[in-house]
Amino acid sequence: MGKILLARVDERLIHGQVMTQLSKKSGANAIFVVDDQVAEDDFMKNIYLNSGTRTGLQIKIFSEKKCLDYWMETSFENFKVIMIARTIETFFKLIQAGIPVIELNICAISRKPDTTSIIKSVSITKEQLEMLKKLSDDYKVISYFQAIPSTKKVNLEEAVKIMG
Repeated sequence: MGKILLARVDERLIHGQVMTQLSKKSGANAIFVVDDQVAEDDFMKNIYLNSGTRTGLQIKIFSEKKCLDYWMETSFENFKVIMIARTIETFFKLIQAGIPVIELNICAISRKPDTTSIIKSVSITKEQLEMLKKLSDDYKVISYFQAIPSTKKVNLEEAVKIMG
């Protein structure tokens, strides 16, 4: 059975930092990108798939549905996974559907109207905060806000205080 070593919300999906620091630190042998748009765009899909060729990491691109199907059919085989999605909403759906996530790192969500900054690189809505609270309460997911491993983690309780 596979294991999710790191679940990460990052609007950029795969980038140099993920490929180097996080994959080495976590011991991952695969990166799963869960993004409906990328899964439907052959050009973008190939860019992400080719990003792992020099690292030895297996890269898989899934729509939300295909990711759930793959989990149900294979339990992610024997992969040690960094799972990346652009949004909290994506992880909310995946976890509610049965994908086992222990910790959720929120690292890069740009500022938009009706959002509050939790850390410099992450701004969320009240609805997204409620989703994270529900994941904590119902699924015991530990959510934290941290751009890179060398910066301070802000936990969910601190985020609740920031949001007021």
